[in-house]
Amino acid sequence: MDPELVARIANNRSYQVLKTKRTSFGWWLTLAMMIVYFGFILLVAFNKSFLSQKIGTGVMTMGIPLGFGVIVFTIAITAYYVNRANREFDALSDAIAKEVLK
Repeated sequence: MDPELVARIANNRSYQVLKTKRTSFGWWLTLAMMIVYFGFILLVAFNKSFLSQKIGTGVMTMGIPLGFGVIVFTIAITAYYVNRANREFDALSDAIAKEVLK
């Protein structure tokens, strides 16, 4: 890649805004995922009695829907990130490309 083009992109104000927004958003989602995941792991480690409680009269325990919930949460925040990236970040990237390539 042309070093001059790289410098123009790096110095572009819109690029700095995009980079800040995307990084901040990524860290918030990472924090949310870590809280959910490690919260579940901490329950497994320190509160087995809660996770082993039966739900209803069958064999289902609290741990199964909570574990499934961790998986669903992962899929949901991934979909949320992709949606926001397609809606907001791609538009900013396109605007930056048009600005820099003038």
